[in-house]
Amino acid sequence: MLEMYPPTPLQQIRSRAADGANVTLYLKRDDLIHPQISGNKWRKLKYNLIAAHRQRQSTLLTFGGAYSSHLYAVAAAGREFGFRTVGVVRGEETLPLNPTLQFATECGMSLHYLSREAYRQKTDALLIGTLKEKYGDFHLLPEGGSNGLAVKGVAEGVDEINIPWHYLCCAAGTGGTLAGLVAGAAGKGQVIGFPALKGGGFLNNEARRLLGEFSSVTGSAYAEPRNLQLQTSYHFGGYARTTPLLLQYIRQFESENGLQIEQVYTGKMLYGVDDLLGKGYFPAGSTVVAVHTGGLQGRLPGI
Repeated sequence: MLEMYPPTPLQQIRSRAADGANVTLYLKRDDLIHPQISGNKWRKLKYNLIAAHRQRQSTLLTFGGAYSSHLYAVAAAGREFGFRTVGVVRGEETLPLNPTLQFATECGMSLHYLSREAYRQKTDALLIGTLKEKYGDFHLLPEGGSNGLAVKGVAEGVDEINIPWHYLCCAAGTGGTLAGLVAGAAGKGQVIGFPALKGGGFLNNEARRLLGEFSSVTGSAYAEPRNLQLQTSYHFGGYARTTPLLLQYIRQFESENGLQIEQVYTGKMLYGVDDLLGKGYFPAGSTVVAVHTGGLQGRLPGI
Protein backbone atom coordinates (compact mmCIF):
# COMPACT_ATOMS: atom_id res chain seq x y z
CA MET A 1 0.00 0.00 0.00
CA LEU A 2 1.33 3.43 -0.92
CA GLU A 3 1.88 5.82 1.94
CA MET A 4 -0.41 8.84 1.87
CA TYR A 5 0.83 12.15 3.20
CA PRO A 6 -1.10 14.66 5.33
CA PRO A 7 -2.46 17.95 3.94
CA THR A 8 0.13 20.69 3.53
CA PRO A 9 -0.21 23.99 5.39
CA LEU A 10 -0.83 27.52 4.22
CA GLN A 11 1.78 30.11 5.19
CA GLN A 12 0.93 33.79 5.03
CA ILE A 13 3.58 35.59 3.01
CA ARG A 14 5.21 38.87 3.90
CA SER A 15 4.94 41.14 0.90
CA ARG A 16 5.09 44.91 0.74
CA ALA A 17 3.24 44.77 -2.56
CA ALA A 18 0.42 42.70 -0.99
CA ASP A 19 0.18 45.11 1.94
CA GLY A 20 0.09 48.07 -0.42
CA ALA A 21 -2.67 46.46 -2.49
CA ASN A 22 -4.67 45.40 0.60
CA VAL A 23 -4.46 41.79 -0.59
CA THR A 24 -3.80 38.74 1.60
CA LEU A 25 -1.19 36.39 0.12
CA TYR A 26 -0.66 32.77 1.18
CA LEU A 27 1.76 30.10 0.00
CA LYS A 28 0.55 26.51 -0.01
CA ARG A 29 3.58 24.60 1.20
CA ASP A 30 3.46 21.55 -1.05
CA ASP A 31 7.26 21.51 -0.84
CA LEU A 32 6.72 19.90 2.58
CA ILE A 33 4.99 16.78 1.24
CA HIS A 34 8.21 14.73 0.95
CA PRO A 35 11.95 15.51 0.85
CA GLN A 36 12.41 14.11 -2.69
CA ILE A 37 8.88 13.53 -4.04
CA SER A 38 7.70 17.01 -3.26
CA GLY A 39 5.14 19.50 -4.45
CA ASN A 40 3.24 18.86 -7.63
CA LYS A 41 5.50 15.87 -8.39
CA TRP A 42 3.91 13.81 -5.61
CA ARG A 43 0.42 14.98 -6.46
CA LYS A 44 0.90 14.04 -10.13
CA LEU A 45 2.44 10.67 -9.27
CA LYS A 46 0.01 9.55 -6.58
CA TYR A 47 -2.75 8.03 -8.71
CA ASN A 48 -0.32 6.86 -11.37
CA LEU A 49 1.50 4.84 -8.70
CA ILE A 50 -1.80 3.46 -7.42
CA ALA A 51 -2.79 2.49 -10.99
CA ALA A 52 0.56 0.80 -11.62
CA HIS A 53 0.24 -1.13 -8.34
CA ARG A 54 -3.31 -2.28 -9.14
CA GLN A 55 -2.27 -3.34 -12.64
CA ARG A 56 0.64 -5.31 -11.13
CA GLN A 57 3.14 -3.25 -13.09
CA SER A 58 6.57 -3.43 -11.49
CA THR A 59 8.28 -0.88 -13.77
CA LEU A 60 7.73 2.84 -14.29
CA LEU A 61 9.12 4.44 -17.46
CA THR A 62 9.13 8.16 -18.10
CA PHE A 63 10.82 10.95 -20.05
CA GLY A 64 12.72 14.11 -19.14
CA GLY A 65 15.70 16.36 -19.67
CA ALA A 66 19.00 15.91 -17.90
CA TYR A 67 17.96 18.25 -15.07
CA SER A 68 14.34 17.10 -14.85
CA SER A 69 12.78 17.35 -11.40
CA HIS A 70 10.22 14.83 -12.69
CA LEU A 71 12.90 12.20 -13.33
CA TYR A 72 14.30 12.92 -9.88
CA ALA A 73 10.91 12.41 -8.24
CA VAL A 74 10.05 9.25 -10.20
CA ALA A 75 13.40 7.72 -9.22
CA ALA A 76 12.76 8.54 -5.57
CA ALA A 77 9.21 7.16 -5.75
CA GLY A 78 10.49 3.94 -7.31
CA ARG A 79 12.95 3.46 -4.49
CA GLU A 80 10.38 4.27 -1.80
CA PHE A 81 7.49 2.20 -3.15
CA GLY A 82 9.33 -0.72 -4.74
CA PHE A 83 9.09 0.02 -8.47
CA ARG A 84 11.83 -0.48 -11.01
CA THR A 85 12.31 2.82 -12.87
CA VAL A 86 13.58 3.78 -16.32
CA GLY A 87 14.31 7.36 -17.27
CA VAL A 88 14.45 8.22 -20.97
CA VAL A 89 16.75 11.25 -21.10
CA ARG A 90 16.79 13.88 -23.83
CA GLY A 91 20.32 14.25 -25.28
CA GLU A 92 23.56 12.34 -25.17
CA GLU A 93 25.13 10.93 -22.03
CA THR A 94 27.52 13.34 -20.32
CA LEU A 95 29.90 12.15 -17.62
CA PRO A 96 30.23 12.74 -14.79
CA LEU A 97 26.49 12.76 -14.25
CA ASN A 98 24.92 15.96 -12.98
CA PRO A 99 23.44 15.83 -9.44
CA THR A 100 19.90 15.12 -10.70
CA LEU A 101 20.89 12.09 -12.78
CA GLN A 102 23.40 10.94 -10.18
CA PHE A 103 20.63 10.87 -7.59
CA ALA A 104 18.36 9.02 -10.03
CA THR A 105 20.92 6.27 -10.58
CA GLU A 106 21.54 6.01 -6.84
CA CYS A 107 17.83 5.34 -6.47
CA GLY A 108 18.18 2.50 -9.00
CA MET A 109 16.84 4.24 -12.10
CA SER A 110 18.13 2.95 -15.45
CA LEU A 111 18.95 5.81 -17.82
CA HIS A 112 18.20 5.49 -21.53
CA TYR A 113 19.50 8.34 -23.71
CA LEU A 114 17.88 9.57 -26.92
CA SER A 115 19.13 12.17 -29.36
CA ARG A 116 17.07 15.35 -29.35
CA GLU A 117 15.62 14.40 -32.72
CA ALA A 118 14.60 10.93 -31.54
CA TYR A 119 13.26 12.34 -28.29
CA ARG A 120 10.67 14.37 -30.22
CA GLN A 121 9.04 11.01 -31.05
CA LYS A 122 8.49 10.21 -27.37
CA THR A 123 4.77 9.59 -27.88
CA ASP A 124 5.26 7.51 -31.03
CA ALA A 125 4.03 3.91 -30.75
CA LEU A 126 7.12 2.61 -32.57
CA LEU A 127 9.47 4.15 -29.98
CA ILE A 128 7.32 2.92 -27.09
CA GLY A 129 7.41 -0.57 -28.62
CA THR A 130 11.20 -0.45 -28.90
CA LEU A 131 11.46 0.54 -25.24
CA LYS A 132 9.19 -2.36 -24.24
CA GLU A 133 11.41 -4.76 -26.15
CA LYS A 134 14.38 -3.53 -24.13
CA TYR A 135 12.83 -3.05 -20.68
CA GLY A 136 9.73 -5.26 -20.70
CA ASP A 137 6.24 -4.05 -19.91
CA PHE A 138 5.90 -0.83 -17.92
CA HIS A 139 3.53 1.83 -16.65
CA LEU A 140 4.16 4.79 -18.92
CA LEU A 141 4.40 8.24 -17.37
CA PRO A 142 4.50 11.12 -19.88
CA GLU A 143 7.11 13.86 -19.72
CA GLY A 144 6.45 15.95 -16.63
CA GLY A 145 4.03 13.30 -15.36
CA SER A 146 0.99 15.13 -16.75
CA ASN A 147 -2.02 12.98 -17.60
CA GLY A 148 -5.60 12.54 -16.39
CA LEU A 149 -4.51 10.69 -13.24
CA ALA A 150 -2.04 13.48 -12.47
CA VAL A 151 -4.82 16.06 -12.76
CA LYS A 152 -6.87 14.04 -10.26
CA GLY A 153 -4.04 14.13 -7.73
CA VAL A 154 -3.40 17.86 -8.08
CA ALA A 155 -7.13 18.61 -7.78
CA GLU A 156 -7.13 17.12 -4.27
CA GLY A 157 -4.78 19.85 -3.10
CA VAL A 158 -7.45 22.48 -3.67
CA ASP A 159 -9.72 20.71 -1.18
CA GLU A 160 -7.02 21.20 1.46
CA ILE A 161 -7.33 24.99 1.27
CA ASN A 162 -9.53 25.66 4.29
CA ILE A 163 -9.97 29.42 3.87
CA PRO A 164 -12.01 31.46 1.40
CA TRP A 165 -9.87 32.43 -1.60
CA HIS A 166 -10.29 34.35 -4.83
CA TYR A 167 -7.16 33.48 -6.88
CA LEU A 168 -5.02 30.35 -7.15
CA CYS A 169 -1.58 30.84 -8.71
CA CYS A 170 0.94 28.25 -9.88
CA ALA A 171 3.98 27.87 -12.07
CA ALA A 172 3.31 25.94 -15.28
CA GLY A 173 5.51 23.61 -17.30
CA THR A 174 3.55 20.81 -18.96
CA GLY A 175 0.08 21.93 -17.86
CA GLY A 176 -0.80 19.13 -15.42
CA THR A 177 -0.70 21.24 -12.28
CA LEU A 178 -2.61 24.03 -13.98
CA ALA A 179 -5.33 21.61 -15.12
CA GLY A 180 -5.47 20.02 -11.67
CA LEU A 181 -6.06 23.35 -9.95
CA VAL A 182 -8.81 24.17 -12.44
CA ALA A 183 -10.43 20.78 -11.80
CA GLY A 184 -10.16 21.22 -8.04
CA ALA A 185 -11.49 24.77 -8.13
CA ALA A 186 -14.61 23.48 -9.89
CA GLY A 187 -15.48 26.87 -11.35
CA LYS A 188 -14.77 28.86 -8.19
CA GLY A 189 -12.36 31.79 -8.18
CA GLN A 190 -9.66 32.31 -10.78
CA VAL A 191 -6.70 30.04 -11.55
CA ILE A 192 -3.62 31.83 -12.91
CA GLY A 193 -0.73 29.96 -14.49
CA PHE A 194 2.75 31.42 -14.87
CA PRO A 195 4.53 29.51 -17.67
CA ALA A 196 8.23 28.93 -17.05
CA LEU A 197 8.82 28.63 -20.80
CA LYS A 198 8.79 31.15 -23.60
CA GLY A 199 5.69 30.83 -25.73
CA GLY A 200 3.73 29.33 -22.85
CA GLY A 201 0.43 30.26 -24.42
CA PHE A 202 0.11 26.67 -25.69
CA LEU A 203 -0.67 25.68 -22.09
CA ASN A 204 -4.21 26.97 -22.50
CA ASN A 205 -4.99 24.21 -24.98
CA GLU A 206 -2.86 21.67 -23.13
CA ALA A 207 -4.75 22.27 -19.88
CA ARG A 208 -8.01 21.73 -21.73
CA ARG A 209 -6.72 18.48 -23.23
CA LEU A 210 -5.66 17.24 -19.79
CA LEU A 211 -9.02 18.20 -18.31
CA GLY A 212 -10.58 16.02 -20.99
CA GLU A 213 -8.36 13.12 -19.86
CA PHE A 214 -9.33 13.84 -16.26
CA SER A 215 -13.00 13.63 -17.20
CA SER A 216 -12.37 10.27 -18.87
CA VAL A 217 -10.52 8.68 -15.95
CA THR A 218 -12.90 10.00 -13.29
CA GLY A 219 -16.16 9.67 -15.23
CA SER A 220 -17.00 13.30 -14.54
CA ALA A 221 -18.54 15.66 -17.06
CA TYR A 222 -16.09 17.94 -18.85
CA ALA A 223 -16.57 21.61 -18.04
CA GLU A 224 -14.90 24.34 -20.09
CA PRO A 225 -12.39 26.07 -17.76
CA ARG A 226 -13.64 29.65 -17.93
CA ASN A 227 -11.71 30.58 -14.77
CA LEU A 228 -8.27 29.88 -16.30
CA GLN A 229 -5.79 32.66 -17.06
CA LEU A 230 -2.14 32.68 -18.15
CA GLN A 231 0.49 35.29 -17.36
CA THR A 232 3.19 34.69 -19.98
CA SER A 233 5.57 37.59 -19.19
CA TYR A 234 7.49 36.05 -16.29
CA HIS A 235 9.64 33.32 -17.91
CA PHE A 236 12.89 35.35 -17.52
CA GLY A 237 14.23 34.23 -20.87
CA GLY A 238 12.88 30.71 -21.03
CA TYR A 239 12.90 27.40 -19.23
CA ALA A 240 15.57 27.12 -16.52
CA ARG A 241 16.95 30.57 -17.40
CA THR A 242 17.33 33.29 -14.85
CA THR A 243 18.47 36.88 -14.38
CA PRO A 244 20.15 38.86 -11.57
CA LEU A 245 16.79 40.53 -10.90
CA LEU A 246 15.08 37.17 -10.30
CA LEU A 247 17.88 35.89 -8.06
CA GLN A 248 17.80 39.12 -6.04
CA TYR A 249 14.05 38.72 -5.60
CA ILE A 250 14.47 35.11 -4.43
CA ARG A 251 17.11 36.07 -1.87
CA GLN A 252 14.88 38.80 -0.46
CA PHE A 253 11.80 36.55 -0.41
CA GLU A 254 13.66 33.78 1.42
CA SER A 255 15.08 36.21 3.95
CA GLU A 256 11.69 37.73 4.74
CA ASN A 257 9.70 34.48 4.84
CA GLY A 258 12.12 31.87 6.21
CA LEU A 259 11.71 29.27 3.49
CA GLN A 260 13.44 28.25 0.28
CA ILE A 261 12.15 28.52 -3.28
CA GLU A 262 13.88 27.77 -6.58
CA GLN A 263 14.52 29.77 -9.72
CA VAL A 264 12.99 27.47 -12.34
CA TYR A 265 9.33 27.49 -11.33
CA THR A 266 8.17 28.82 -7.97
CA GLY A 267 10.56 31.77 -7.88
CA LYS A 268 9.34 33.03 -11.25
CA MET A 269 5.70 32.54 -10.29
CA LEU A 270 6.07 34.43 -7.01
CA TYR A 271 7.93 37.27 -8.73
CA GLY A 272 5.03 37.48 -11.18
CA VAL A 273 2.45 37.53 -8.39
CA ASP A 274 4.40 40.27 -6.60
CA ASP A 275 4.67 42.32 -9.80
CA LEU A 276 0.94 41.99 -10.47
CA LEU A 277 0.20 43.04 -6.89
CA GLY A 278 2.25 46.18 -7.45
CA LYS A 279 0.30 46.92 -10.63
CA GLY A 280 -3.07 46.62 -8.89
CA TYR A 281 -4.08 43.48 -10.79
CA PHE A 282 -5.77 41.89 -7.77
CA PRO A 283 -8.73 43.79 -6.29
CA ALA A 284 -8.37 45.15 -2.76
CA GLY A 285 -9.68 42.74 -0.16
CA SER A 286 -8.99 39.61 -2.21
CA THR A 287 -7.11 36.52 -1.05
CA VAL A 288 -4.45 35.00 -3.27
CA VAL A 289 -3.10 31.48 -2.71
CA ALA A 290 0.12 30.60 -4.54
CA VAL A 291 1.31 26.98 -4.70
CA HIS A 292 4.90 26.04 -3.86
CA THR A 293 5.50 23.19 -6.31
CA GLY A 294 8.68 21.91 -4.66
CA GLY A 295 11.59 21.00 -6.91
CA LEU A 296 14.19 22.35 -4.50
CA GLN A 297 16.78 19.86 -5.72
CA GLY A 298 17.09 22.17 -8.75
CA ARG A 299 17.75 25.26 -6.65
CA LEU A 300 20.96 27.05 -7.59
CA PRO A 301 23.46 26.80 -4.73
CA GLY A 302 24.33 30.08 -3.10
CA ILE A 303 21.39 32.10 -4.44
